This record gives sequence, structure tokens and C-alpha cells, in this order.
Amino acid sequence: MRRRDFIALAGSAATSWPLRAIAQQPKGLRVGYSGMLPRGAAHYAAFEQRMAELGYVQGRNFTFEYIQSPGIGGYDQTYRELAGRGVDLLLAGGNEPALLAARAVAGALPVVFFAIDFDPVEKGYVASMSHPGHNTTGIFASQLELAGKRIEILRDAFPNAHRVGLLSDAASREQADAALPVARQLGFEPRLLEVVGEPPDYVAALMAMDDSRGEPVMVPATPIFLRDRATLARLLIEHRTPSISAFREVMEAGALMSYGVNLVDVFRDVAGIVDQVAKGAKAGETPMRQLSHFHMAVNLKTAKALGLEISPMLLARADEVIE
Repeated sequence: MRRRDFIALAGSAATSWPLRAIAQQPKGLRVGYSGMLPRGAAHYAAFEQRMAELGYVQGRNFTFEYIQSPGIGGYDQTYRELAGRGVDLLLAGGNEPALLAARAVAGALPVVFFAIDFDPVEKGYVASMSHPGHNTTGIFASQLELAGKRIEILRDAFPNAHRVGLLSDAASREQADAALPVARQLGFEPRLLEVVGEPPDYVAALMAMDDSRGEPVMVPATPIFLRDRATLARLLIEHRTPSISAFREVMEAGALMSYGVNLVDVFRDVAGIVDQVAKGAKAGETPMRQLSHFHMAVNLKTAKALGLEISPMLLARADEVIE
């Protein structure tokens, strides 16, 4: 063989071998998810980080296909688009419309979800926690029980308060309803503060507390309030209204306190379930997990802005205090 022919052959092998090698590699895992927050949200980053720890590296053998939804009504379109991208698994949560949209287009695809705003067994989305069925599994946190717990914390923090506002939207009304009897039992006069419209009219909802400045408000778990947390927290402070929210992120934005699931931890746990399914476990036969630890946090900056003193006993119960 002449030298130049050998060089040409070697060059051809050098360029074609990587292509053949890539073609022979197993297809990377593609997970599709739609949420309302920007792609860079901390809990999405936590999901990717945990997936990397489990051996799935974005851009190498893993793709996190993310589409931001403009609102709850946008999930039908975003999940149709995700299914059209040829993903291997759909991730949905934590509200009912997201799960319904994912299941509507999933076909044979497994669906891993986290139920934060609803009870999946009571609603019939899974047969049971141990055998969910429907090619579906995930994580559940009972917000109805947590709503009552938030009212108890507000009573501890404000022993002399007479009224409590129960903020809600269409996705979280059940949480407000669950909080009503607890509020009455603890001596509060509860007021339902319904947020409607898109963009939501928070000012109109909070007007019902105008004659009760300084009385607390409960902010439930719902994606709209999480998305609009900066606006909502600013209005609460302007109204001189102390509040307890379901999500730490709302507290960080300026609500006084939070008690509920830690979304960063939830997304890390969800990654573990995705890994199980990716390795061959059938989603419908994989037991769901129920969260048992909840995160309490207090924002002392907000307390100072509202002229409040938080009792040392309450601060001692908190997992996190922002100063």
C-alpha cells in the first residue's frame, strides 16, 4: 500500500470511528417536564444534580427536556410538545392539571409525578400507595393536613390575633377549606381570600383583610403563588400582613414564615424514582413515597419590616432562620 493511500485510509477511520461508536452507544435517557418557573430554578437544578450523582449526565447520556408553561391552562400544550420530542419518561407535578396533561399524552410512557396540591389516591389517579398502577408512580405530601398545621403555627406566633386570611386559587381551594375548621377551633375568625384572573388579582383578594391589618394570612401550595412569590410577598408587606406559606421560596421572597415540603429535597427524591424506572422498574408497580419531614423557616428581615418580635420558642422549632 502506498503511503498516501495509507494516510487517507487512516484519516477516514479516524473520522468515521467516533460516529460508529456514538451510534453503538445506548440511547441516553430523555425526561420531559413542564413547570411554571424559569429553567434555572433551584429545584430543577437539584433534580439534574441528583441525576448526575446517579450517573445521568446532561448532554452525555441524559437530557432534561424542559418547557416552561405560562400557567395551569398551558400544560396540555406543553406536554403534547414534550411527548412529540420522543422522551422516554414524563415528569409531572405537583398539581392535578399537570398530571392530567402528562397522562393524556403518555401512551405507553411511564409517568413519575409528585402530588403536592392533591391526594392521588382519593382522586383515583393511583390505585394505592403501594401499588399505584396506571404506569404511574411518584411522591405524595398531604397538603390538607399541612394546611391545618400552618394555622396551628400562626396561632402559636400570634396568640392575640382574631382573624386569619386563607388565600387560595382554583388549584388550592381544598387547602383553604381544610384550614377552615382548624382556624375556628383555634379561635380565629377565618376569611376566604380567593385569587382570580390571569394575571391573578392579588390586590383584590387581600382587600378582604383591609380592616384587619396585622392579622395573619395563610398562603397555600399552588404553582401560581410560587411563580408570583415576589409580587405576593411585596403586597403582603405593603399591607402589613404577616403570613405563613407552603413553600420556602415564598418565605425567602418576603413572607414571614413557611412550613411544608422542601422542593429541592422533593426533586432530589423524584430523581431516585426516575432512576428506578429507567433501570427497568415498572412505574405502576413501584410503590409511591409519602413525605414525612417538613421544613419550617422564618424570615427575620420580614419580621423587622413588619415590626414583629418572633418568640424564641418558635425560632427554636424552625429548621431555617433568615436574618
